[in-house]
Amino acid sequence: MANSFVFSSESVGEGHPDKVADLISDSVLDACLAQDRTSRVACETMVKSNLVILAGEITTSAKLNYEAIVRAAIRDIGYVNNDDVFHADTVFINNYLTRQSPDISQGVDAKKVKGKKTAEQGAGDQGIMFGYACNETPELMPTPIMFAHRLGRELTRVRKSGKVAWLRPDAKSQVSVRYENDKPVEVVNVVISTQHTADVAHGLIEDYLIENVIKKVLPARMLTKNTEYLINPTGRFVIGGPQGDSGLTGRKIIVDTYGGWGRHGGGAFSGKDPSKVDRSAAYMGRWVAKNIVAAGLATHAEIQFAYAIGHPKPVSVRVETFGTAKLGVSDEQITAAVQKVFSFKPADIVADLNLLRPIYRSTTNYGHFGKKGLPWEQTSKAPALLAAL
Repeated sequence: MANSFVFSSESVGEGHPDKVADLISDSVLDACLAQDRTSRVACETMVKSNLVILAGEITTSAKLNYEAIVRAAIRDIGYVNNDDVFHADTVFINNYLTRQSPDISQGVDAKKVKGKKTAEQGAGDQGIMFGYACNETPELMPTPIMFAHRLGRELTRVRKSGKVAWLRPDAKSQVSVRYENDKPVEVVNVVISTQHTADVAHGLIEDYLIENVIKKVLPARMLTKNTEYLINPTGRFVIGGPQGDSGLTGRKIIVDTYGGWGRHGGGAFSGKDPSKVDRSAAYMGRWVAKNIVAAGLATHAEIQFAYAIGHPKPVSVRVETFGTAKLGVSDEQITAAVQKVFSFKPADIVADLNLLRPIYRSTTNYGHFGKKGLPWEQTSKAPALLAAL
């Protein structure tokens, strides 16, 4: 790492068009799992203007009212104002969901079929997955992305409290942090763009967000006289949400993970049941990396592994600590210990993290990592890793 540099990460609010799509997809997934734990779900959503389109593949015994699920998700976000073109009660909903392909299904199912080399549950697709953790924050996450998420959460909390009538659902945040000797020392600038009503002055928005959002949630020691605040830098943000831009499921994968600090394998999360390793194995990667750091084996840890569709074991596993390994151990030794302590088989990931539950709406916004209560955030495997070494 460079001795002195600035790194930026962004987050987006619940009302951002892509996150609207993500929440609808995860709401459909949770509704399926609530009735049928064996549901196979790959739900994609597109939103634009006053239109919602559902597409993808779902195989489930659940009996669902898709229209009610969609409208409830939009209502939860807050698109209920009379002047909203995109409104929970009036959007048009087109449903193009079909059943999962049997060719994919037979690869995932734990049974022997012609051409499949094993009777074990296989990965739902090929792909590469990364997990990351570092000791910069209590959540063992990179500082810039956690700061950006904090701003988004507080902005949403204020809006939903009803205390500030001019706030509307669509919003983005971005934080740039200066590092010295690989330690975060200063917030260089903060960007917040939030949708608002037409009658509020820009100066009021700027003053309120700086004093009541930014200075409330970011550490005072990191805000200096040189910190730059860019609030609604276009000067106006009245037309927002799906009225102003289209939204698609899975388009905010860097917001969902490590803010660009840790690498990403490219697979999206929302709307996918845990047989899809794009999601479950990415959660597994976070679990492993966090336990490496929690065990004191390194201050920064990244794991990369890969799968072949229908195959029950990863085709590769590699741990990288970027020269921060402790206790006299090598990355190769940590990799070996990880493979002793953790099973990377898709069926074992689902079982070990108890993923066949309707928990996914809670992951949709402000990152899938660094949140209390999610099973991949536990660090109970740290003693076992030390023992394995």
